[in-house]
Amino acid sequence: MARFLMGEYDVIVVGAGHAGCEAALASARMGKKTLILSINLEAVAMMACNPSIGGTGKGHLVREIDALGGEMGINIDKTFIQSKMLNTAKGPAVHSLRAQADKNRYHEEMKKTLEEQENLDLKQGEVVDLIIEDGKACGVVLKTNSVYRSKAVILATGTFLKGKIFIGESVFDSGPNGLAPSVELGDNLRKYGLPMRRFKTGTPARALGKSLDYTKMTEQPGDEKIVPFSFLNDDLKKNQISCWLTYTNEETHTVIRKNFHRSALFGGQIEGVGPRYCPSIEDKVNRFADKKRHQLFIEPEGLTTDEMYIQGMSSSLPEDVQEQFYKTIPGLENLKIVRPAYAIEYDCIDPLDLKLNLENRSIENLFCAGQFNGSSGYEEAAAQGLMAGINAVLKIDKKNPFILDRSEAYIGVLIDDLVTKGTNEPYRIMTSRAEYRLVLRQDNADLRLTERSYGLGLASKSRYERFLQKKKIVELEKDRLTKKMVSPEEINPLLEELGSTPVKNKISLMELMKRPQVTYESLKKIDDSRPELSDHARAQLEVQIKYEGYISKQEQQIKRFKKLEDKKLDSSFDYDKVDGLRIEARQKLNQFKPISLGQASRISGVSPADINVLLIHLEKMRRKKS
Repeated sequence: MARFLMGEYDVIVVGAGHAGCEAALASARMGKKTLILSINLEAVAMMACNPSIGGTGKGHLVREIDALGGEMGINIDKTFIQSKMLNTAKGPAVHSLRAQADKNRYHEEMKKTLEEQENLDLKQGEVVDLIIEDGKACGVVLKTNSVYRSKAVILATGTFLKGKIFIGESVFDSGPNGLAPSVELGDNLRKYGLPMRRFKTGTPARALGKSLDYTKMTEQPGDEKIVPFSFLNDDLKKNQISCWLTYTNEETHTVIRKNFHRSALFGGQIEGVGPRYCPSIEDKVNRFADKKRHQLFIEPEGLTTDEMYIQGMSSSLPEDVQEQFYKTIPGLENLKIVRPAYAIEYDCIDPLDLKLNLENRSIENLFCAGQFNGSSGYEEAAAQGLMAGINAVLKIDKKNPFILDRSEAYIGVLIDDLVTKGTNEPYRIMTSRAEYRLVLRQDNADLRLTERSYGLGLASKSRYERFLQKKKIVELEKDRLTKKMVSPEEINPLLEELGSTPVKNKISLMELMKRPQVTYESLKKIDDSRPELSDHARAQLEVQIKYEGYISKQEQQIKRFKKLEDKKLDSSFDYDKVDGLRIEARQKLNQFKPISLGQASRISGVSPADINVLLIHLEKMRRKKS
């Protein structure tokens, strides 16, 4: 059948999930004519699993996406129905914002943003093949035989690629949420020699809210003070919807154990590897046999639907078993399931086949992002989509790639982990993965990344000026607090009230704020010359002062880390010529072609001894040149 050229673009994005949306918006905002294709326009920014954005570690990613000019933070601020700051009992490094979304509105608002974006076309169409010429990606072919050509292609296929649904013994081809899968593209990607693999994820049932008994559950309200995701928003006021907490019990576990043999997970039908940190309920009952209960949250899916998401209860058991075990749970005795739980298996690429700019190693100008790269989660996907979009534009313009290292952003940790270390299961970001998390806090993402974003042309002038103003205000206020001295007579009554040790001599407000009992707000009683600060600025000021010593130590660690990162390696370097390198190290280094000695040190199979050999070799080369 004849093919027809339907258009030419700078960048084509395949898939309009959370990765695809950020990739397309970044490309278009950087001035490139961009096309984003979705197998179904109902899949644009679809929340196929949990109706929420953020969470531990993930909230950091959303703040970084926002600081870099991405859309996720802005969109959830428009559409959230509950907001909560997690881990507030711990230090600020692990504070993480999480918001329940009205999932339909989230989709609608993101779709509207794509439709209104200059330089961007959104179209429904199933991509079945790539156009590869001279080892370069030059466009895509649709199922209708329409052809669109481009200078770069970004694959962000999510869980659609050769998607297969499992509900007990029932197995059928499908994308998430009952949408059609993309089968032909998966076969054709293998044809090009891309190292494909099968991963699995799952989602719980959705129940009708009016069929639940909330008197048997514990209410989980949102925070009284709403903290926005986007640095563009200072104050958000909204009537929030509660979530609800309940637990499984021995009866629940007994029903599940009796039906292990009917689970697709244990029956052997599922080939793909599932996420370790988000197991199905049958996997939890099997692995944690000593636990008498597992918690689950009942979360509303939106304001215009009565569907409730049963978080913590994903499953691939048959529908009749689902009905049985859900009804053993307090508050769910009479539940009506409107969408059964299921597991979904899909194709993704081995991320070790990617460069740090998310370009494929074997096919030039082909960029990859999101769950296609072996990650899990909306936030991880969006972060990669943003970076892939940026780097596709930079590649077209023959500019250096935009790469964030592990000391600069959680995004840097995420991408470095995927493409340098690889993953054998759906990858999830966590605060524990970041070595420099005291510096990479969610509250300072704008201070870390806005300037970089403005240089790329993503952050608007007004956002940049707002950032500079906040930075200046914080610096001026720190200076004022350092200079402002108070006498014991002025401060001791307040210190006594706060349960803090009184002072004998004059002391600066800066020194006082380093005390755990003293906050910027509490000093208001004796400090009448303070300026009016935004919530963002006040939070930033407080953290910088209270954790100054710890932050300083971590910055010294980062300097040592940077020494290896700054030792760049040539991509054409032949490691077989380095005497003293072990055979495995030579093979791995020649395969991955690391861009720096730091990245080389994180490659599996390259030991510290190999790095020392490389250091000596590089020093010899430097002396020889000089």
